[in-house]
Amino acid sequence: MNAAKTSRTQVVIMGAGPSGLLLGQLLHKAGIDAVIVERVSGDYVLGRIRAGILEQVSVDLLNEAGVGQRMNQEGLVHGGIELMWDGRRHRVDLNKYSGGQNVMVYGQTEVTHDLMQARAAAGLPTIYEARNTAVHDFDTAKPYVTWDKGGVSHRIDCDFIAGCDGFHGVCRASAPRAAITEYEKVYPFGWLGLLSDTPPVSDELIYINSPRGFALCSQRSKTRSRYYLQVPLTQHVEDWSDDAFWQELRLRLDDEGRDKLVTGPSLEKSIAPLRSFVTEPLRFGRMFLAGDAGHIVPPTGAKGLNLATTDVKYLSNALIEFYRDKSEAGIDDYSRKCLGRIWRAERFSWWLTQLMHRFPHDEQITAKFQHAELDYLTHSEAGLRTIAENYVGLPLDFAERALM
Repeated sequence: MNAAKTSRTQVVIMGAGPSGLLLGQLLHKAGIDAVIVERVSGDYVLGRIRAGILEQVSVDLLNEAGVGQRMNQEGLVHGGIELMWDGRRHRVDLNKYSGGQNVMVYGQTEVTHDLMQARAAAGLPTIYEARNTAVHDFDTAKPYVTWDKGGVSHRIDCDFIAGCDGFHGVCRASAPRAAITEYEKVYPFGWLGLLSDTPPVSDELIYINSPRGFALCSQRSKTRSRYYLQVPLTQHVEDWSDDAFWQELRLRLDDEGRDKLVTGPSLEKSIAPLRSFVTEPLRFGRMFLAGDAGHIVPPTGAKGLNLATTDVKYLSNALIEFYRDKSEAGIDDYSRKCLGRIWRAERFSWWLTQLMHRFPHDEQITAKFQHAELDYLTHSEAGLRTIAENYVGLPLDFAERALM
């Protein structure tokens, strides 16, 4: 290994996923220098198939960052979702019961692509395929990051480290064990997802509580669909041919869905385990955790990417305040603000997962309890408001007001 190359910047962002790229874009617009360090290639980052539902808060933030043009042209605004049980659908009018808010269907891959293009166009530095990444001295005023690439060791000194490097990243793993508390619930099933260039079975998402297990009919555009099936954790993608997937989805759909379902070859298939996970706190000296580095939610509530963007909003505001106003108030309050919103989203995602899935060893009475609750929720204004307000995402200041 050759002698280390040393450089300096104001903020090092670990991870070039959507949270890291969005933070870099917001800091750039505020005149703050940042370098992004990513352990895998850009193509690998773009190849990750993830969420597709954006809350209004996320839409607004992407527009604020100056990367919303394609999203606003191609994204699909949805004002409702459908819940199905006992073979019948019940629509939840999100717009009506949330005070006029909607969600937007726009895939995380597209968000990442837009942010990558904006960063490249601005000539901002991103180091991909960085090996042996490590964070150092973040409990002092002089943190730094090291990595290897191309036979050369690199060191970059900075004021702050933003840990946007995901659940398996180096940042959370480097936090002192005595200073961190991790809360986790692992669910006894996964989601088998299939992406296909076929028109969606419905204009809106359908969440299905079926005796055969949960299913979700989602979409990425008017010509690209994303479907999910609840499957045991013991199963593997190789166990499922495309034909087997479509056949099982038909069995969980209603008659209308079966008639409208258009099948085709899969573009991607994968099984994702489900977990609820939260790290407390999210700040360790001059290092901050954001996105999946600090929390994971079951995808049922469509909160993962949206929580990441709101983390980034709080963190970018705090860093801008530090450099502009010489104030550490936002930095000191970062963890508290984020966690107030995170726990509300975690609760909603856990609750909706419990409500819509079949758990191993459940007795028949459990399904009756689920159906009774679903019946109440969809025939009660209070119940509909509860679903709508949580699904579209509470305003950013809601958690702040609740913590006062």
